[in-house]
Amino acid sequence: MSHPAFPGVVSREDPDLTHRQRDVFVALVTLHEGSARPVGSETLAHQARIPLSPASIRGALAELESMGLLARAHASSGRVPSESGYDYLVRHLLTPSPLPPDVVAQIDETLRRSAHDVEHLLSEASRLLSSLTHQLGLALTSSLEHERLATLELEPLDERRALLVLGLGGGAVRTLVLELDNPLDHGQLQEVQGVLRERLLGRDLAEVRERLGADPELVRRSAVRLVAHAAAERWSPPVPDARFSAGAGHIAEQPEFIGGPRLGPLLRVIENGPPLDRLMMDGLEGHPAARVGLDEDLALARCSLVSYPLPGSVRAAVGVLGPLRMDYARAFSIVDAVGRRVAELL
Repeated sequence: MSHPAFPGVVSREDPDLTHRQRDVFVALVTLHEGSARPVGSETLAHQARIPLSPASIRGALAELESMGLLARAHASSGRVPSESGYDYLVRHLLTPSPLPPDVVAQIDETLRRSAHDVEHLLSEASRLLSSLTHQLGLALTSSLEHERLATLELEPLDERRALLVLGLGGGAVRTLVLELDNPLDHGQLQEVQGVLRERLLGRDLAEVRERLGADPELVRRSAVRLVAHAAAERWSPPVPDARFSAGAGHIAEQPEFIGGPRLGPLLRVIENGPPLDRLMMDGLEGHPAARVGLDEDLALARCSLVSYPLPGSVRAAVGVLGPLRMDYARAFSIVDAVGRRVAELL
């Protein structure tokens, strides 16, 4: 199963490249990204203009292959970056590309026009991601209504405000800042917390929402009623599940998919949702990450996903899907910028 890769996160098992090995590796990745073809030592010597002899380049390529960062189809072919090689690239060598001011302005203007509607906003986000990266743009939102309430914490912020933290069985967390009609001290809030835990834990969020306004045990006690009323007032309406994709034409033009049998199964996986929905949601909220070499479904083989789970009360994510050799530096920058702006507008 693929795991998210974050720039700057290293492991003790990672190879320690020399300057020579790193220069050869980065040059080969760059050439392969542009051509989608295996790269040989002669191509590196002539096109990458590495100041090394052909013998030194061949030696570095053999070393990188032995480390698992490069692969080749047969002994006489050139080499391509392996899945492990791209994972290493993202974590060790990737510097997201700064976005020009006009691109930043385009992102802001396009998304701001759609801020009045969640579904329209995510639909525009998927189109924007596709047009700016020339990969498949993805955006989705998932309702938390059927997640079970696993933990509940109630902490005072000041005399008339409290923080309600709801931990859900799927790992998501929802927080509500409650505006109380009357002040409650820390002891009273602890008592309310105990009652809420007793009545609400283990129930799905839709039932929790309903019980806050209708459970006799919650309505009967004044302090509990005060908190339950504030929570019901603060709770935003549920967001329906929605999934958007754009840019199938960009994927169809990639050499990995032209004239082959891979495109149809890939598009069916995208249309159906799982496992991409889960992969996009599972990550560190507010941070882009890459999953290099997806192995959750055969149709996703030798594809990578750069995604951004949105922080905040709406469970949503944006991202791009493309071949292993995508431009990760640009993809990270675009996904991060679009994800941050969508989160702000939500």
